[in-house]
Amino acid sequence: MKLTWFGGTTLRIYIGGEIVVVDAAAAPAGVDRGELLAGADQVVTLGQVPEINPAFWRNRPAARGIDDVPPLDIHGIGPAALLIAAAGEPPLVILGSGQPPQFGRWADEAVIVLTAARDSFIAEATVLLDVARPRLVALAVDEQTLDVAIAQLSEHLDGAGLVSLEPGLAVEV
Repeated sequence: MKLTWFGGTTLRIYIGGEIVVVDAAAAPAGVDRGELLAGADQVVTLGQVPEINPAFWRNRPAARGIDDVPPLDIHGIGPAALLIAAAGEPPLVILGSGQPPQFGRWADEAVIVLTAARDSFIAEATVLLDVARPRLVALAVDEQTLDVAIAQLSEHLDGAGLVSLEPGLAVEV
């Protein structure tokens, strides 16, 4: 899995052999739309993907060569939350603004991208870390929020990785 953050909630993700672009229309000024969308297999917008109840969702096992299954499952799990799953890879959760979704057991070992810088951002991230043990928490926020978040979230990680995303730079998970 490879994540490239462009600012706000705009991401380009390589997962399960496909390229998914999230919130392309919300990309900040200066982002080359051609580069952002080049080769994309799917383009999705937060809040415009059919929702499921994440408390009951389960990742499917790796597909066999004879199985005819789509390479990715993409579901809304809240008004501004997205779940992207590829068989055999950790689930990816992208959280924008709004209420965080309810997480199930599957959130253990998930990769979670936090993109919203609002007053309750750190409190919500702390609750998430108290409920689940994600593999990685990626912070896609401004520098001021990042400094405060790292200081306050560090004691709640309990083995989860924490990384800062820089606009335009890819992170491989």
